[in-house]
Amino acid sequence: MYITTVREMPCEERPREKALQQGIEHCSNKEILALILRSGVPGSSSLMIAEELLHRSQGVAGLSRLTLKELMQIKGISQVRGLEILACFELARRISEERTRDIDVVSNPEALMNWLGREIGGKQQEHFLAIYLDAKNHILEHRLLFKGTLDASIVHPREVFKEALLASACRILVVHNHPSQDLTPSMADRIITQRLKETGELIGIELLDHLIVSATQYFSFRAHGLLD
Repeated sequence: MYITTVREMPCEERPREKALQQGIEHCSNKEILALILRSGVPGSSSLMIAEELLHRSQGVAGLSRLTLKELMQIKGISQVRGLEILACFELARRISEERTRDIDVVSNPEALMNWLGREIGGKQQEHFLAIYLDAKNHILEHRLLFKGTLDASIVHPREVFKEALLASACRILVVHNHPSQDLTPSMADRIITQRLKETGELIGIELLDHLIVSATQYFSFRAHGLLD
């Protein structure tokens, strides 16, 4: 028999009942997404919609990068439902951000890279972040300063260090992504880095590193001797 609604399923297989009886940690990604959706539409159960969402986005990580417009292209996703899905991912992002503030970015680079990969690594446009650090290399603030194709004329040291002074930062770390996933620094990347290094030396705020990131990898200017 072809099942089109969750109510037709055995009780123990329904997402809500499974979460209540076994704990939500035992639910699959599809089942958790069905819980967020709450109900289906004629011809498609919440589980069917969830399955289509995960298939179209190639998994939860891909789903987190979809826009509201892209979500609404899927049958059963209204504007309200799309916003609810985006709200879940935004809360998860903010939790991750709060946890990152407590790490020492020098002694625990893996945690930093995991966060940066989620934050901007998979973006389809270049994003330039400045991360402001205290004397113990803990994150004070971070700012998205530029978005789009980066060149040396767009990324101005004045904007980067203005925020550093406001945050009373001792050091800064700048990060941007390459949508192509090729982490090789461009000539513009090198020029930007040199200008930021020289400005930091003049005002007494060290440029700790410039990182180029993808969703899973990174390139460090300092590790490659480009900040010596």
